[in-house]
Formats: sequence, structure tokens, C-alpha cells
Amino acid sequence: MNRTIAFHGNRLALAGAEVKVGDQAPDFTALNTAMAPVKLSDFRGEVVIISAVPSLDTPVCELQTKRFNEEASKLNARVLTVSMDLPFAQRRFCDSFTIGNVTTVSDFKVRDFANKYGLYVEELGLIARAVIVVDRKGNITYIEVVPDMGQHPDYDRAIAEAKKAGA
Repeated sequence: MNRTIAFHGNRLALAGAEVKVGDQAPDFTALNTAMAPVKLSDFRGEVVIISAVPSLDTPVCELQTKRFNEEASKLNARVLTVSMDLPFAQRRFCDSFTIGNVTTVSDFKVRDFANKYGLYVEELGLIARAVIVVDRKGNITYIEVVPDMGQHPDYDRAIAEAKKAGA
């Protein structure tokens, strides 16, 4: 089945393997703001909220990251924000907005996350907007792929699902 999302009224295909609730979360490697590799498996035993955004330098992505940064301070969960932004740009963004409760990681180098989670938008070279909750055992308990890249995810539902997973 061809999966698509919308961007400025255009339908864009999502590339990569689709993941579903109940699946073991595929391990992936991305780079943190110091250009060091970070793997999802580094956080095994913790509830992880993966906040996938197209680019931190856009209004919705900025608000999404700020919201999860605020929520992370109240949760017993790790929040990873994944984008194609370069690690240097992610560090500048986090410094500018005092983002300290979210770990930003860049998938620009090998697109490991985007491809393993079926969120790569080839036409744009970006990751689709999505929120994924992974429980302490590494299972996906919630996933929302936002149907239009310009829309916000359902923050309240994602937070509720993270709490159900033990956050």
C-alpha cells in the first residue's frame, strides 16, 4: 500500500518500512549535537517518546519541540527529537530556546531512522512529522504519523500513551 502525507496541498510518498503498534521498535543510529552516535537501544529500559519533525527551523516543528521539552520535565520518559537538520543547527536551536529536556538527534547522514520507521519523504529529503512511544521493553505502544506536515500532532494523546507505557 502506498502511504502518503500532505505538504502544501501536495501528496508525498513515505519511503521505508512501515512500523505499527505492537512491533519491536527498530534500533536506529543518529548523531547528537556533538556529532556522536546515539542509538535508540541506548535508552532500553526507559519509556521513549520519539518526536519526528521535518525541520526545527519551522514554526510547527519549533512549537512541537518546545511542547515536548516542557512535557518531558513532568514525565519519567526520554524524549528524542529526530530531524534531518544538521547537528550544528540543532545545537543552535536548543541553545536559542533553552531546550534541555529533549535530546535532539540528526538523521541527515544515513537516514537510518527515517527509513526504518517509514517516514522518509524523498521529494523533500525530510522526515515526516510523527510521534512514536516506545515502552521500557522496546515495543511501540503508540504511533501518529501526522497526515499534513503543517499540522501539529495530538500532544495530549501522545503524553497519555507515554504515561500508560510507564512514563
